[in-house]
Amino acid sequence: MPDVHSSKQYDLDLEAIRSKVLLMGGLVERQFHEAMTCFRTGDVAAAEKVIGDDEHVNRLEVSLDETCSHLIVRRQPTANDLRTVMATIKVITDLERIGDEATKIARAAKSIQERGPGGLNHYETVRIIANSARGMLHDALDAFARLDENHAMRLIAQDALIDHEFRSIMRNLITFMMEDPRTISVALDTLWVAKAIERIGDHAKNIAEYVVFVVEGKDIRHTDYAILKLAEPGLHNDAGNAS
Repeated sequence: MPDVHSSKQYDLDLEAIRSKVLLMGGLVERQFHEAMTCFRTGDVAAAEKVIGDDEHVNRLEVSLDETCSHLIVRRQPTANDLRTVMATIKVITDLERIGDEATKIARAAKSIQERGPGGLNHYETVRIIANSARGMLHDALDAFARLDENHAMRLIAQDALIDHEFRSIMRNLITFMMEDPRTISVALDTLWVAKAIERIGDHAKNIAEYVVFVVEGKDIRHTDYAILKLAEPGLHNDAGNAS
């Protein structure tokens, strides 16, 4: 018979980790938002702050990884509980990488401010994809907090829209560079920003996939599972009611 006190302590330990992961998620959300604000305004001091904040995110990743490892050693969780811990570790990694992408955006903002925009409205070029990725990240963290499998699968399907928008931006920027070589430097910086945003969407998708892994025990990475599941009437109706 399992030790009830040990089981309760495990639950408390895991909940404490989840709370810290969501705190980390809030930090990288803010980092992304502030990086895009710098990209719009050209505020170099604010961009430097975004870059500096990445160290805090990195320290959180190391601390949380150690806490998860210690939890596994101390509590020796069963298969289902171990799945939750392993998924949480992967979420932590994706959040750290989102922080890295936000830092890239801040660096590009500095670069454009130092050289000048060169006749290209760099922020408007990526505004729509940035808003989509920001919403996707927020919703992925919400799905993780509530272990909402249905919401997670709707998010996974959204990633294709961000990928499509990125390809459109890339084509437009190549056209700009071909037509006016003076835009090459700023267009390249803008392209790196668009790619960073697209990667943030990918990491948000990963977080949603880990939610499904925790709830269903299915590893749905690199599959069409979410799209097929969304086609089922029950989940489709849930999606409509959630809006």
